Amino acid sequence: MDIALEADKHSENQTQMADITAHQLHSVVAIVPAAGIGSRMGAGKPKQYLELLGQSILAHTLDRLLSHQQITQVIVALHPEDTFFEVLPQAQHPKLVTVLGGGERADSVLAALQIAPEHSWALVHDAARPCLTEGDIDKLLASRIRFPQGAILAMPVRDTMKRADAKGEICATVCRDHLWHALTPQLFPTSLLKSYLQGAIAAGAVVTDEASAMEWAGISPGLISGRADNIKVTHPDDLGLAELFLMRAIK
Repeated sequence: MDIALEADKHSENQTQMADITAHQLHSVVAIVPAAGIGSRMGAGKPKQYLELLGQSILAHTLDRLLSHQQITQVIVALHPEDTFFEVLPQAQHPKLVTVLGGGERADSVLAALQIAPEHSWALVHDAARPCLTEGDIDKLLASRIRFPQGAILAMPVRDTMKRADAKGEICATVCRDHLWHALTPQLFPTSLLKSYLQGAIAAGAVVTDEASAMEWAGISPGLISGRADNIKVTHPDDLGLAELFLMRAIK
């Protein structure tokens, strides 16, 4: 990037950060991108609608968000042909609204951001993470004072990390110092996230989560250590583990 452009971008970011600090206690809007089909599960329905302890994965996820007192609204981005959501009891909750999602996660999040209040915080959470705790939400929301630019829940890498080559053989051991697993929720000022997500998509950048859009814009989000049981249900084996964690939380 041109040095002058980089300087302008940095100056703009600093100004926006100052504005955000002044509004850091405004409302929190949860966004749940739920337009995916979850093909890796090999099920006859999207993974977020598979059942866990009597209700769907998505229903458990929404319960965690709708019950939190600091979250004023929950926006769910749905697939245009979704026929499962409307029968969920949570679909009638007064805090909840829906939008049509897009082909990629970033498109769905951006669609939800379009209707979120400008001076709010966007708390983006995976539909398939039903084990989120109130305590982890509290920790992330409290981080706004330390990280006015936004932060994400994450877990320090504990295992030895290996890099593979094209043949599926180990080519290097990666130092795990300062490596983190990115989790959700991810919390950012709504106006900044919307602006940088739009910019990253337009630039053709790889946006795998909200933090990567902020990084593209030169922002360094904070890292908040989250719980190990905040798992994402991605493969069939994850269902039993998520059920175990939910049962333990109920006791």
